[in-house]
Amino acid sequence: MISFIEMGLLNSITPIFAALVLGGLIGLEREVHKKPAGLRTNMMICMAATVFTLLAKSIYSQDAESRVIQGVITGVGFLGAGALMHTSGNVHGMTTAATIWLVTSVGIACGMGRYDIAVVVTLLAISVLWGLSPLDKRLNKLTNDLSKK
Repeated sequence: MISFIEMGLLNSITPIFAALVLGGLIGLEREVHKKPAGLRTNMMICMAATVFTLLAKSIYSQDAESRVIQGVITGVGFLGAGALMHTSGNVHGMTTAATIWLVTSVGIACGMGRYDIAVVVTLLAISVLWGLSPLDKRLNKLTNDLSKK
């Protein structure tokens, strides 16, 4: 097994710092819109996924690396499930749950050294979350108006 020191400090700090920044960018949008999983939560999830991926890579086994990543994805699914609320026949928190899952993928990409994927996914996620928010509000209003008729 290889330690973080043997990997080199830069090789371990760079992906963790990238996860901190990218998870923070997505978390900032959630924080601004006052969603339950905000800035700190998304930063922590993204960094944790990165650290688990780095630790899995240090085992030097494709099988172990794959199993650790599968465990992270499954585990974060439970976090996302905790964000869901069912009230009066409506489900709330789907976007928050999806964002938690997506931030995990960004963290895994950082841990794998795939910053290209991590940055593109982050930019797309911010575009979807911020850019489609006005459209989402209009559609919800239209749906509510139609259901009252």
